[in-house]
Amino acid sequence: MALAGRTAMRWARLRSPWPAAVPLRLPACLPAGPVACERLYSSSGKEKLDMSMYPVESIRNFSIIAHVDHGKSTLADRLLEITGTIAKTDCNKQVLDKLQVERERGITVKAQSASLFYSHEGVNYLLNLIDTPGHVDFSYEVSRSLSACQGVILVVDANEGIQAQTVANFYLAFEAQLAIIPVINKIDLKNADPERAEKQIEKLFDIPIDECVRISAKQGTNVEKVLQKVIEKIPPPHCNTADPLKALVFDSTFDHYRGVIANIALFGGEIQKGHKIVSAHTKKRYEVNEVGILTPNEQPTHKLYAGQVGYLIAGMKEVTEAQIGDTLFLYKQPVEPLPGFKSAKPMVFAGMYPVDQTEYNNLKSALERLTLNDSSVTVHRDSSLALGAGWRLGFLGLLHMEVFNQRLEQEYNMSVILTAPTVPYKAILSSAKLIKEYGKAEITIINPAQFPDKLSVSEYLEPTVLGTIVTPHEYIGKIIALCQDRRAVQKDMLYIDEHRVMLKYLFPLNEIVVDFYDALKSLSSGYASFDYEDAGYQAADLIKMDILLNGNPVEELATIIHNDKAYATGKFLCERLKDAIPRQLFEIAIQAAIGKKIIARETLKAYRKNVVAKCYGGDITRRMKLLKRQAEGKKLMRKIGNVEVPRDAFIRVLKRQTDK
Repeated sequence: MALAGRTAMRWARLRSPWPAAVPLRLPACLPAGPVACERLYSSSGKEKLDMSMYPVESIRNFSIIAHVDHGKSTLADRLLEITGTIAKTDCNKQVLDKLQVERERGITVKAQSASLFYSHEGVNYLLNLIDTPGHVDFSYEVSRSLSACQGVILVVDANEGIQAQTVANFYLAFEAQLAIIPVINKIDLKNADPERAEKQIEKLFDIPIDECVRISAKQGTNVEKVLQKVIEKIPPPHCNTADPLKALVFDSTFDHYRGVIANIALFGGEIQKGHKIVSAHTKKRYEVNEVGILTPNEQPTHKLYAGQVGYLIAGMKEVTEAQIGDTLFLYKQPVEPLPGFKSAKPMVFAGMYPVDQTEYNNLKSALERLTLNDSSVTVHRDSSLALGAGWRLGFLGLLHMEVFNQRLEQEYNMSVILTAPTVPYKAILSSAKLIKEYGKAEITIINPAQFPDKLSVSEYLEPTVLGTIVTPHEYIGKIIALCQDRRAVQKDMLYIDEHRVMLKYLFPLNEIVVDFYDALKSLSSGYASFDYEDAGYQAADLIKMDILLNGNPVEELATIIHNDKAYATGKFLCERLKDAIPRQLFEIAIQAAIGKKIIARETLKAYRKNVVAKCYGGDITRRMKLLKRQAEGKKLMRKIGNVEVPRDAFIRVLKRQTDK
């Protein structure tokens, strides 16, 4: 009876009508209307836009470029507000910076695009804006973004003036032959000096003062004038809708449900749902499921036309299928592939290993998805006796490495061991046997374990960079001393104005990769800025330094360094290991060696029992006999005992020396 009653109640519950809909409260900082709904729902019932209203003549594609913290993202927020793309609210701060790491650090890491609709003199314009990072480590993102643009807004802080990355980004745009609109930002600050910034722009970039636009992105002053300049100065894209489809993939992300979402710029033709497209890189065929524009959220459209920038979903399930720089074209209508992008050149290498080897496959999957979104990272399989199977990753700089690690933790919940950063060296071989083995006379060394012996090498080469330092003149003496300590060679020195100096130095990359930037900021009270570009390789007196524990080399702790720095580095590593390795029942000799020569040593004393505790006076020979027997036992133990270096000791020594 009880069973029948329970069954009846269950049926009654199933047949009962759904509870009345609870009204949904939107957070205060989400704009009302369709934009808010699109943020909260990804339903297929979105209204599709008709993009045929915007012919090529009324399209402007542009990027915002600047040094770190000069106000790029704030200007992008104001442009989105003025064009009505997002509603005006107090919490519109870094709207395009969507990653958690960007909001925490207050910097832009990924270039983000947004389409703006703006009416000027009775004509409707489609403005495609790309907000770019300002830090030197993410300059690859900037150069990639510029390939989809015809012009740039160059933002300069009225308080700081031109800084190192301003110069680097200007030349990226200048070499790409883009229209440049100089904008002086932060004119509302108490110490702002827009006249000085304008003179610097005229002196360094040869842009007339009257072309500069003075704005305050935070308060919105004069920002409308920037939009008018974009329409007047930046040319429309050079392409035609009548041409066959030619689309450049300039960015991509991975969605667990929809697969790869590719950001595309159309250089010819048109694309819509149902079209059959082919990838020039993989030669695979796909059917287009959805096309649209970013406003900055995804907004589906009926079609995308030549000159427009948007996104495409075509059922690409594998992360390797959407190569950044790839060209897409219609099936049976092949076109000449676009030149794509020059592959990023890694400047810093580090080993990455899972904390637990059972997480290896999960970490592999996370790395594949994250490198799809950040294509400048290079990945090579690697393994270590102490840390197990892992990868050796190449990054564009130290901040890039830290941000990549942080994104792995935040977006994929992965904990990893990241070893100390190293740089890629080269060796010119003289041994015929080794040349035959490698198939070439010049080899690249990214792991110290591969370092060839000096007898079989005619010359070692180390990577160099051309560094640009912009600093107030009162810090010149300290900065020159710092550069000389890092084996740098001065190439140029130019006074930008009466207060600021631009120094150019040729640095060995190994000397600046870890703590140079921190030391520079410390010496200059935070006023100096630093930027660098690759300058090839130069001959150097390099050596491989091994760390020995009781005479046995530890492969993971081997390092490649310049001969001049060998003693100091060897002493530091030995001291660090002495603190990290637990004491044993026998003495451990920790040595730094170059070939057969020992250059530094620390001794880890053994645990020892007090064998003479039972001797209460008596003959001295009794004490000596007991101590001698103990010493012989320790000697035998040392011969047959292996030093087991615990995993956490490796991690403490190999991790970047933050307390150096």
